Amino acid sequence: MIETLRRLQRATCLALLCSIVAVGGAAAQGYPTHPIRWIIGFPPGGPTDILVRIMGEWLQTRLGQPVVVENKPGAASNIATETVINAAADGYTIASVTSANAINATVNKRTLAFDYLKQLVPVAGMSQGPSVLVVNPSIPARSVAELIAYAKANPGKLNFGSPGVGSTGHLAGELFKAMAGVDLVHVPYRGAAPAMTDLIGGQIQVIFDSMVTTLPHVQGGRVRALAVTSTARSPLLPDLPTVAETVPGYEATIWFGVGVPRGTPAELIALLNREINAGLASEKMKAQLAKLGTTPMVETPEEFWAFAKGETEKWEKVIQQAGIKVD
Repeated sequence: MIETLRRLQRATCLALLCSIVAVGGAAAQGYPTHPIRWIIGFPPGGPTDILVRIMGEWLQTRLGQPVVVENKPGAASNIATETVINAAADGYTIASVTSANAINATVNKRTLAFDYLKQLVPVAGMSQGPSVLVVNPSIPARSVAELIAYAKANPGKLNFGSPGVGSTGHLAGELFKAMAGVDLVHVPYRGAAPAMTDLIGGQIQVIFDSMVTTLPHVQGGRVRALAVTSTARSPLLPDLPTVAETVPGYEATIWFGVGVPRGTPAELIALLNREINAGLASEKMKAQLAKLGTTPMVETPEEFWAFAKGETEKWEKVIQQAGIKVD
């Protein structure tokens, strides 16, 4: 009798497993049958928007359905993330997961209604690139070492701007302050554009900004670039050193990836991962990303989430050490 019951249990479990696999396989086989929404937490024209539209065009061609980009800026991209978390887990709503999520997890911890690492499921990485450390030309520093020496000789007299409290530019500056042992005064702005305007005008002296928005001003001689914040030099500015060449261990990159609501069928995640990675491996997309100063992140879902978790833990320490809070 007991052996008969065990056989029935095994048969039931096997049948259940087969039905789950069959349902998932069927879902992937017919997917997608209508447009996919890609929600991003930033306005049109910025680095995230540009990258998503490049990849969205690739996926649209590969999957045969439109990929509709929806810009939902606000609350440091938290509105967009929460929108995806609360969406149906059917593969038709995907999120842009970025370095902002890793920072928000600590900066906005008291007010966030979600934990992105627990309530989103990873799909794939997309790209990673440096910010650029730039100064107003009136500053007599032409290298990172000279900037550090000048800042130490003038403690509290240099202002560094950022797109806002808790932004990637803010955190890059705080990490630099801590590791270089300098006293820079943070001046938050409502976006990168007004911060850059004041840097050019001399109201602030230092900024850590994205390659996309900084490069035209560097090339036009309006600001002076001292270094990139990645561990490797950028092909766009090959003669520009990294901050880490002067401050060992320093790294502050801007990264992008893809997530979906928890409960999304594994087969759909695998399909999206395969197609995204195929796009990142294509020569055309490599060239497009290179023009933006970023490099592809061809990763499994598990590799991307391990990276995102590591970044979240890293910025948590910086935020706590600097005492950063968002009111």
